[in-house]
Amino acid sequence: MTRSTPAAGPAPATAGTRTAGPPTAGSRTPTRRAARPRTAGPRPPRRGRAAPYLFVLPALLLFAGFKLYPIGSSFLLSLHRTAGGAETFVGADNYLRLVEDPLLWTALRNTLLILAVQVPLMLALATGLAVALDSTLLRGRPVFRLGFFLPMVTGLVAYGIVFSVLLNKDYGLVNWAIGLLGADPVPWLTDPLWARISLGLALTWHYTGYNAVILLARLQTVPRELYDAVAVDGGGALAAFRHVTLPGLRPALLLTTVLSTIGTLQLFDEPYVLTGGGPDNATLTIGVYLYRNAFTYFDFGYASAIAYALTVLVGLLGLIQFRLLGEKT
Repeated sequence: MTRSTPAAGPAPATAGTRTAGPPTAGSRTPTRRAARPRTAGPRPPRRGRAAPYLFVLPALLLFAGFKLYPIGSSFLLSLHRTAGGAETFVGADNYLRLVEDPLLWTALRNTLLILAVQVPLMLALATGLAVALDSTLLRGRPVFRLGFFLPMVTGLVAYGIVFSVLLNKDYGLVNWAIGLLGADPVPWLTDPLWARISLGLALTWHYTGYNAVILLARLQTVPRELYDAVAVDGGGALAAFRHVTLPGLRPALLLTTVLSTIGTLQLFDEPYVLTGGGPDNATLTIGVYLYRNAFTYFDFGYASAIAYALTVLVGLLGLIQFRLLGEKT
């Protein structure tokens, strides 16, 4: 007998196996996840990542060599006293000496007097000058702007010598003009009061135009529609200046006030050339007194202590000005 084999046909479905065919309703077919895109390229080598720092390195080295090192060296020098060409470590004695030095207090009083009188007067003149130079009624405005800015280009020592010649009591041009009017000559540089006035006039002549240009640049950014709105409300020129011009000039006024304060506290060239700090120390400033201690008495340690005290004073006054004139938040 022969055994019959079953006919070939589809294999029966077993557990765990799926038959091929269209998916039925409710059945879920497996899907392939989309391949993640590869990165644009390999990471840059370490040498490439260090390239920006290599470009900045020369500037950092120059800053460290010409700024950080002198600042640190000056502080170390302020802890020493120079006598007979030898330096002796004295700790904080130079800073304690500042409190007991009457000449330092005289220099500080003269400097603060210039700061309190000359700087507000100069900024008031600069504000008025900026408003005038911005007016459309003034013809030839570029010529006037250049003329008022030119004194700033003049060197400090050069214009100090010019003023010392102009204000000379015996043969100065100013006293010659006063003599034509029948008046007696004025001791501009030999009387304490007139020496202070002469110094204030020189500073005002030199820096007013510079501050006016800064204020003018800010004034030109104030929208003209604000002035039109004041005119529509019936306000005049004074109302426009109070409610539009001054608020618009506030950032520039803060900048010029801080810069003028720093420059006044460091004042050296003008009093040194005009009066040498005299007469009777009437124009002695902190800068002149620092110079005397360093290069006349060769007490570099004490001069460095004065410089650091001046730095602290500048920082405190700058902070106060930012508090008073800064934007209210």
